[in-house]
Amino acid sequence: MTTEAPRWFKSSYSENGGVCIEVATNIATTHGVVPVRDSKNPNGPALTLTVDAWAGLVEFARQTAVRT
Repeated sequence: MTTEAPRWFKSSYSENGGVCIEVATNIATTHGVVPVRDSKNPNGPALTLTVDAWAGLVEFARQTAVRT
């Protein structure tokens, strides 16, 4: 098992006054999950999504952004 640490990042589109999330997609292949956290609280809890759930969330966000 790898001990690779999450590398957190937020989207370059996240310039909206701090209402952002950060993700660590670098461990998706090795661990099968994508951790997500509140960018304002980096030491707080992280939500762990499956790769499929993350892909669904991204697709939902894309569809929502197109409609607005």
